[in-house]
Amino acid sequence: MAFNFFKWLLRARDAPEAVTVEDMFDLFTDCYIRELAFQSCVNLTANAVSKCEIKTFLGGKEVRDREYYLWNLSPNQNQTSAAFWHKLVDRLYRERTALVVENGGKLYVADGFSRREYALYDDVFSQVAVGDFTFRRTFTASEVLFFELAAQDARVVVDGLYESYAKLIAYGMKGYQRSRGEKGVLELDTNAAGDVRFKETFEEIRNAGFRKFASAESAVLPMWKGMRYTALGSKTYNADTTRDIRAMIDDVTDFTARAYGIPACLLNGTVQNVDSAADQFLTFCVDPLADALQEEINRKRNGLEGLRRGDFVQFDTGRIKHIDLLDAAGSIDKLVSSGVECVNDIRALLGQPLICEDWAWKHFITKNYAEIEKVLAEMGVGKGV
Repeated sequence: MAFNFFKWLLRARDAPEAVTVEDMFDLFTDCYIRELAFQSCVNLTANAVSKCEIKTFLGGKEVRDREYYLWNLSPNQNQTSAAFWHKLVDRLYRERTALVVENGGKLYVADGFSRREYALYDDVFSQVAVGDFTFRRTFTASEVLFFELAAQDARVVVDGLYESYAKLIAYGMKGYQRSRGEKGVLELDTNAAGDVRFKETFEEIRNAGFRKFASAESAVLPMWKGMRYTALGSKTYNADTTRDIRAMIDDVTDFTARAYGIPACLLNGTVQNVDSAADQFLTFCVDPLADALQEEINRKRNGLEGLRRGDFVQFDTGRIKHIDLLDAAGSIDKLVSSGVECVNDIRALLGQPLICEDWAWKHFITKNYAEIEKVLAEMGVGKGV
């Protein structure tokens, strides 16, 4: 492997190899297929995170003050919370790390930074860039929010898997191109082959003339004396060929989704078992990510003393799934009648405005629920039974 690499370097230095337009087109196609699968996973995850309500607590009580406003409405003057979380998740999945800095009471996702790691001291971040602005100062780990995914970069694994799978996609595309191509036989007179200019004329027709003739909708092919062209018949195009290519591209999306813990049916449009897939997506992809974000925010912005006072933030992932009011009517009745939730708790879960009345915050319970001792006493059953 090393010998071939250095041999390639020497060849590249001495005799550069030309790159055709077709080669560049194939390269861009490969990049687009991979980027489509990756961006689909990132957008789905970012959409889920941006739908979370980040609840803020002070002294153990839920409050909506400046901290709530930063995380749920506007982290800075140029972004909404949805744009902020989309950028953070994209950076986190693309680079495996994401850095959030605070400046002037506002939060910004860094576009670039340099990190110097220490074992027993705070890491130091320098050259922190946000857009076209670069901070001159350095930041310590305690001053920033630094998010990091698992030790293994899933995107590297997916790219490595795609390298081998891309050969199948390329083979399918070339097979489709061959089935749609123009093929024929060129007959040459032996007397014409002896002409001095024959080679030059033949190369011109083969390289330029036939290619333009085969690809054009309407064209005329000039022929020289001693040449006769005969088409080999109709094209062998089959509609199943494009379906095979589409299926292979869907396979790329499937194993990319698997790498990030996302059920493939949520990306490829399959409508079967969507509810079960959504639950798996929330359990194995969104909830772990939300926990990691929540832990970093709490330990940096509140710390141990804040936790003791009851100051913390909490990601409410229950807001992600759409709830149909009529479909959930039975469940809502049970939640209220059992005293588990009050009316305003249910309205908040449904995304409806709260009722500014005292009774809306009270918990109700039907007479169907009672303490076991009271039920036994009313039935005349002694305590010793």
